[in-house]
Amino acid sequence: MATVYTWHAVPAAKSDAVSASNDEALARDSEALARQRPSTKTPDWSREECELFSWRPSRQLLRALRDYTKARERGGLVGLAQRKVATLRHRFWSAVTGAEIPLNAARIAGGLVIPHPNGVVVHPEAVIGPNCLLFQQVTIGTGPRPGVPRLGGNVDVGPGAKILGGVTIGDGAIIGANAVVLNDVPAGATAVGIPAVTKKMNGRAKR
Repeated sequence: MATVYTWHAVPAAKSDAVSASNDEALARDSEALARQRPSTKTPDWSREECELFSWRPSRQLLRALRDYTKARERGGLVGLAQRKVATLRHRFWSAVTGAEIPLNAARIAGGLVIPHPNGVVVHPEAVIGPNCLLFQQVTIGTGPRPGVPRLGGNVDVGPGAKILGGVTIGDGAIIGANAVVLNDVPAGATAVGIPAVTKKMNGRAKR
């Protein structure tokens, strides 16, 4: 007697239900991830916090910058003394980290994170928005286009990347490792290559 094999398709209703359930799960995961992302508008100062004598070189360097700015705004003899102390601290931590972020770089918003500060160079007039992330060997300076770079909020700049000239990097953009950015990058985009080109929208600029 011949054996007869039959194939039963999954009912469409059940398949649709599974697909809808997966979509809902993905939506929940996306929302949770969005809540974890830093704001593009409001600085998260906890990202820069450190104790005065803790060994966190990049945060100590940023603390010296912030203290110098506050002392300059205070003015007077007390402000002058505080500026001198902040200047000495800045020189020390600059030597330790190998970073070049000038004391007068007052257009750097709060929440900046520099996990590995070695080789990071920032132009004194460059604008860096809230909650940005700069990896090692990043350069933000002058280039073929007149002016200096302007970074929006929550911008991640990969290792070795160069952002040069009067370009604007939109909120939530990602600059890939070793990219050389000579043109504007839209908000929420990922830019890679030499010269950098926009590859995709990453959806990080919604907040």
